[in-house]
Amino acid sequence: MDDPHKPLRDDVRLLGELLGDTLRAREGEALYQTVERVRAMARRAGEGDDDAFRRLADDLAALPVEAALPVARAFAQFLNLANIAEQHHRIRRRRAYQRDAASPPQRGSCDDAFARLMSGGIEPERLCEAVAALRIELVLTAHPTEVARRTIVQKYNRIARALAQGDRHDLTIPEEDARIAALRREIAGAWGTREVRAERPTPLDEVRGGLVVFEQSLWHAVPAYLRAVDRALRRHAGRGLPPGAAPLRFGSWIGGDRDGNPNVTPEVTRKACLYARWVAADLYLRDLDALRDELSIDDASPALRERAGPGAEPYRRVLRAVRARMLRTREWIERSLEADDNVVPPKDAYLTPGELRGALTLVDDSLRATGQAVIAEGRLADVLCRVATFGVTLAPLDIRQEAARHTQALDAVLRTTGVGAYAEWDEPRRLAFLIDALAAGVPPLPAMPEASADDRDVLDTLRLIGATPPESFGAYVITMTSQASDVLAVEYLQRAAGVPAPLRVVPLFETSNDLAHAGEILDALLGLDWYRTRIGGRQEVMIGYSDSAKDVGRFAAGWALYEAQEAVVAACHRHGVAVTLFHGRGGSVGRGGGPTHLALMSQPPGSVDGTLRVTEQGEMIQALFGLPDIAQRTMEVYTTGTLEAWLTPSPSPQHAWRTRMDALAGAARDAYRAMVYDHPQFLDYFHAATPEAELSALNIGSRPARRRTDGSVGSLRAIPWQFAWTQTRLLLGAWLGVEQALSSALEGGGRDELRRMYREWPHFRSSIQLIEMVLAKTDARIAAEYDRRLVPGPLEPLGAELRARLDRAIACVLDITGDAELLASNPVLRRSIDVRNPYVDPINLVQVELLRRVRAGGDALTREALMITINGVAAGMRNAG
Repeated sequence: MDDPHKPLRDDVRLLGELLGDTLRAREGEALYQTVERVRAMARRAGEGDDDAFRRLADDLAALPVEAALPVARAFAQFLNLANIAEQHHRIRRRRAYQRDAASPPQRGSCDDAFARLMSGGIEPERLCEAVAALRIELVLTAHPTEVARRTIVQKYNRIARALAQGDRHDLTIPEEDARIAALRREIAGAWGTREVRAERPTPLDEVRGGLVVFEQSLWHAVPAYLRAVDRALRRHAGRGLPPGAAPLRFGSWIGGDRDGNPNVTPEVTRKACLYARWVAADLYLRDLDALRDELSIDDASPALRERAGPGAEPYRRVLRAVRARMLRTREWIERSLEADDNVVPPKDAYLTPGELRGALTLVDDSLRATGQAVIAEGRLADVLCRVATFGVTLAPLDIRQEAARHTQALDAVLRTTGVGAYAEWDEPRRLAFLIDALAAGVPPLPAMPEASADDRDVLDTLRLIGATPPESFGAYVITMTSQASDVLAVEYLQRAAGVPAPLRVVPLFETSNDLAHAGEILDALLGLDWYRTRIGGRQEVMIGYSDSAKDVGRFAAGWALYEAQEAVVAACHRHGVAVTLFHGRGGSVGRGGGPTHLALMSQPPGSVDGTLRVTEQGEMIQALFGLPDIAQRTMEVYTTGTLEAWLTPSPSPQHAWRTRMDALAGAARDAYRAMVYDHPQFLDYFHAATPEAELSALNIGSRPARRRTDGSVGSLRAIPWQFAWTQTRLLLGAWLGVEQALSSALEGGGRDELRRMYREWPHFRSSIQLIEMVLAKTDARIAAEYDRRLVPGPLEPLGAELRARLDRAIACVLDITGDAELLASNPVLRRSIDVRNPYVDPINLVQVELLRRVRAGGDALTREALMITINGVAAGMRNAG
């Protein structure tokens, strides 16, 4: 049988050879030979040769920084190239499924899921209705784990396209030579480009970077995705998607997420909305030009001729008018971007998608009425798909701010108007005041010349929302929601600021304490008549994976999140209200990341009702959406996973399993907090053993790494917390505590029950599999090297204890799964990790020495080299933060 993964190995080999040629040409034979020697030694070390590992560590530590820098860069570049090859191989395998009529459909595809749902008893009519009713929104966010610069990402995308060209069977010899030459140029260009930004990106830099994925990938992927859904529905249920259906859409936090980021100002948010509108208008103008070129035909319906007026080529005349309006829309946006405030739009600007959709639908109806449906179902259908999915704003922008900032601002407003000191009131008094005011009518904001900068920022942001054209915004998300008044305060402030169409307000529960009280807070809110009327029968609730995991550990947080979702769903059901859950997932397992389908199928029964919002963060945006074929696959998996979780939910866990899980989560939480928050040496060890402090110097995000500057774990954001442990390969933030919980249960006679829970309960199986993935990426030997070179002697026993706990965690997971090695059931991922490690290990070992030198007062070159190693390890570990 042919090896389906041979093409991947061939691509990796080719890219490695071309990188080697670049090293020889640019840096000389000596560097190339050094890299090859290090690679050979790393391979032997990876096979268990401890002497080779020690020699490798010592040799790399002895290199001067001028020599260490290109060595680290070479290995980092190879890992980036391997990532490109793996991404392309995913596309290749997907195409192989689609090309072979005899093969089963790819797991997670619409063909696969629809067939399984119908064989499981879902009627065709029900399937069609459910797919049409899906409301999935993927919300892109800017977080400091996407270390690759935009210019580098663009080079990588061109490399991916060249690899795809190599899959053609009809390539001529000159074309193959040209393809190899193009790969050589891009690799040489990447080598000659700085990986690390010279300056920290601004929020507007992040906005522009986030929009690239729409221009280069999503604009092309969405029509293909919708065609795949429609085609599978027709094949299995006999009826396709209704016109205008958009099961999946996109949102954004980039330029609207001001929680703890003072750099996100009202002006940044204004321009973020405008940039998104500009990109949408520009892309539509390209589509309209292509449609005008195509629709040179004369046969048209009376309705279209009436719109077009007398003369030949009526479709072109209609589209010429649409194009002129879109051009004026883009020009208005450009004037607004150049001004200090939004310019009044022309009367015919496309501010909402309705009129654009109406004009295009008129063209579509005419083509179909005159027997030209084959033309309507081409480029025009694609443009209509884009209108349904992107509107004219591309991705509505959420606003996010911390609850305490709203309390502070409202307190200032009410003190100014003489109402009282709101911040000093207890919760019942706050609720009584807010409900009475909202029911009676909220007075406008007073003049507040003495307001603090923080209060002005909150109030000016609300005024901006009110002055911005419709559909630019999505939700207003409240971080650290802890009581019902936190939600009503934002409702009050929006009305006081004159927002004509107030944004829906979404409470975000993220700490373990807030998650535990989420149901009670929803009960308090939904018990208010005014509030139930306001939400119109549906409540959106966001749950945060990052801070909860940093608070109590990933395992305990996972159970807290599960129970919080159950409580939220139950509260909404008690009040006759539907619920949309918004999952704040990060890239790493420690922040809620992991395989999408696995995550969706492990949700509590009833928590997915066909609506879903999920954040996609950091480096995962490029990984999941950077190439059109990958983006299409990602959208399909979200669609099928959401559909299956809705139509065929998992059964509720047995009472005994819940009791067991309560005990496991409690033990994991206690063990985690005893180490991270209570151990007197832990904080000093964390600062010494990881590059946490140095991460703040890496120009990879506009947001500060800490909420406060006290140096505690509590003040550190969840992203650098996970990122720092990923760099040392200990990944402690994602597994610590599980070793205590599982070992106690296994030793206490719970083995049979845990194994049955693993087999039969999707949530528990998902939890164990995610931990297994993390543990497979750890490397205690590398972590020990950080201790050996960086950690003071009195702290070394703590590092040894943590590595012993890691060994216990691995043993416990294997005991439950019954496998002899980690990821035995996922050989593709196992092999990927094994292949990568010999390339990541040298970067780690260089990083350790560079950290030591930087802390001893290293110069600018040493600090730059350190940043490159951080970049390289992130590339090797993939979902790093």
